Amino acid sequence: MEFQEVTVNDLMQKGYSYLLTEPEGQNFHPDFKPELTPKEMLSLGVFGGKYMTDCRSEFPSDWFEKARLSPGGHLPQLNYFAVNASQSLKIWQSKGWIYPEDPRGWFQWYCRYYRGRRIGDDDRQIKRWRLITRHAAQIRKNCAYRDLSCRPKQRQALMNWAYDSRRF
Repeated sequence: MEFQEVTVNDLMQKGYSYLLTEPEGQNFHPDFKPELTPKEMLSLGVFGGKYMTDCRSEFPSDWFEKARLSPGGHLPQLNYFAVNASQSLKIWQSKGWIYPEDPRGWFQWYCRYYRGRRIGDDDRQIKRWRLITRHAAQIRKNCAYRDLSCRPKQRQALMNWAYDSRRF
């Protein structure tokens, strides 16, 4: 495989470049098994539609064909479960969750990882992703099977992390 270089110039990053060293959607770390692709997440509705409204040129155009986006601001009704399950970027920054390579956070990291980028931050992000399963355990414990009206905020949070809570 020939490596492809991607250069980013959007509102949050100027002149940042990275290499795609793996085929898209393949060769993930064995502990990282997302249930939703970035394209599926965008079409279902995540992050109040505010994610990736100014950086579409970095990613495949077909990811955005059915994306539920809101360039004007965060709209919880665009989320699959129509609830707000996100924290602000300022909170993410104050908790040290944001690294310079991915100033938009976990989902930006996942989109780039899915495309084939591999960097030193991968293990940390995968560890964070794995910790979200506690929300799935709470849904399984407290909700009837596939009762999508039960714990919608936790279900949306899972979807924001590429888990498909519609399955349980």
